[in-house]
Order: sequence, then structure tokens, then C-alpha cells
Amino acid sequence: MFGYGDAMPLELVSISEIGTMLGVSRQRVHQLIQQYDDFPRPLAELAIGKVWDRATVADWEKAHPRKTGRPRKHSD
Repeated sequence: MFGYGDAMPLELVSISEIGTMLGVSRQRVHQLIQQYDDFPRPLAELAIGKVWDRATVADWEKAHPRKTGRPRKHSD
């Protein structure tokens, strides 16, 4: 039903949503982007800001386990 070889549609996320995924603030996401050369590159820069592919960010998170420190924010 998707067409184009039935490719799955991308799920795009912003800095704010990446922060929620990683359990950190938006400011910390900006720091991670600067700190890690292998942090995924954004797919596009829109009027609302940069956007990333959710799956790519999730894969990056799995490859970079959190170190001890502040606990993860809970999404209630």
C-alpha cells in the first residue's frame, strides 16, 4: 500500500523528541550532537528546525549505552 517498493515511511523526530527518546534535555541533545562524531546527521533542516529518522537515532542510542549519572527522565 505504500508504493515505491513498499518501503516503510520514515518517522521523523526533532531535537525535543530525541530528548524524550534519550531521557535528556534538549540542551543535552545539542551537546551529544557536538560531542559524538557518529551521532546521526539530520535528514533535513526545516523552518521548525532539523529533523532525524527515529530508527537511526534509536540505533545510535543502542550503540552508546548510558553511563552512570543522572537517572533517566520518566515519561508519564
